[in-house]
Amino acid sequence: MPGYDFALILSRPYYEDELDPLFDRTHGAVTVSIIGEAQHAERTGSATCSWEGRTLAAAIMEIVEHVEASAPGLHVLQVEADPLMTIRDIAERVGRSFDSVRLAITGARGPGGFPASEMSTAGHRLWRWSKVAAWYGLDDPQLVEAKPTVQAINGWLALRGVVPDVAPAAADVTSALSLVIPHVA
Repeated sequence: MPGYDFALILSRPYYEDELDPLFDRTHGAVTVSIIGEAQHAERTGSATCSWEGRTLAAAIMEIVEHVEASAPGLHVLQVEADPLMTIRDIAERVGRSFDSVRLAITGARGPGGFPASEMSTAGHRLWRWSKVAAWYGLDDPQLVEAKPTVQAINGWLALRGVVPDVAPAAADVTSALSLVIPHVA
């Protein structure tokens, strides 16, 4: 089965005492934002995931179930499958050296016009993988699968949040997506 990388936006961060059930369910394949005290529950949280599945939809839905089952009252609000990457991540994925990517970013190497960074965190700039892959002329089949899958699942998550009695079951969404969205074999 192919492996998928994606991120989840959560209704709140995890509390430290909720980590053991998540680790047991996912064998450490999910990294989450953690807070120590319940008084900060108004903030959203995030979970970074690497998971295998028949399809991206199957992998996401399985992790949504694990995350929500391991922390009562926590809900997945949104999914993102076009990762933000550091220069080192980009270099590893495109098979180039750190310096080669750094020079491409500054315009000293390559055709110029390297994509702008999306954000900066802890002193590191981050780039959207889809834009970087396009700049390098790389065809990433997982990105082809990611866009419609993420749109559909985010729609399902929104519907579930507003009118949960009307939203279809996760398995029904996964099954429907497997019929219409090309996936990595």
